Amino acid sequence: MPINLPNQITISRLILAVVSFAVISFYDAHHAQEKRFLLDVCVVLFLVAVLTDALDGYLARARNQVTSLGRVLDPFVDKVLICGVFAFFAGPGFVDESGTNVTGVRTWMVVVILGRELLVTGLRGFSESRGKAFGANWPGKTKMVVQSVTAVFILVTVAHPGLLFGQTFNDVFRPVLVWTTVVITSLSMLSYLWQARDSLLERSGA
Repeated sequence: MPINLPNQITISRLILAVVSFAVISFYDAHHAQEKRFLLDVCVVLFLVAVLTDALDGYLARARNQVTSLGRVLDPFVDKVLICGVFAFFAGPGFVDESGTNVTGVRTWMVVVILGRELLVTGLRGFSESRGKAFGANWPGKTKMVVQSVTAVFILVTVAHPGLLFGQTFNDVFRPVLVWTTVVITSLSMLSYLWQARDSLLERSGA
């Protein structure tokens, strides 16, 4: 069966994510000046992948082409994109000569983000297997926006420290934005647990 246009866009987003990971893997904070063009490329790839997220969903609804593949693939790509880029942020490529991670992202933060995505995926599968819809809610959508903004801000300000608001502000605001992302990600997880409460209680016989 041919893959419809919305799903083609979703698959293209997955390819963009993989390519962006390949590019960012070559970044080394020890050679920030020579390597910053890699982050510029990642910004473009990441933005295209994120912004086309709304496009595939819109086309699927407008063309009446919502499929089971799309329902599974679209959130999967979102998770790969976000978890992947934050995993790189916490990696050795962003540790400078002083041993400091310039992004402000710590390994445990990536674990929180990944754990949230795994939990929500499990809750969605469980609820829908019980015949109950489990669509994205507004905290989940807000979480995706905040994560995306944080990722772009990190990429841009690490590559160009003085751009946007100036280096001093960027260095102070970057960890604040990272912590905000972790908090909102955690709160969105709680909102999905609340959303699935009926299915969970029914299963447990409560």
